[in-house]
Amino acid sequence: MKIWLTLAALAVLFMLGLFHLFALMHLYPLYITSPLLFAAIFLTVSAASYKKTFKGFH
Repeated sequence: MKIWLTLAALAVLFMLGLFHLFALMHLYPLYITSPLLFAAIFLTVSAASYKKTFKGFH
């Protein structure tokens, strides 16, 4: 299951990277593509570094 999440995240990053490239060519506005690309990178890195750790009894 982890491999599918990684492949999906890479596919989304690739598509948003192309979308941002089109924005750099003035086909789309940068203020739309930049936050989308940032959010995709942030979610990919945070999902990859997430660890299930024991936080103690409450």
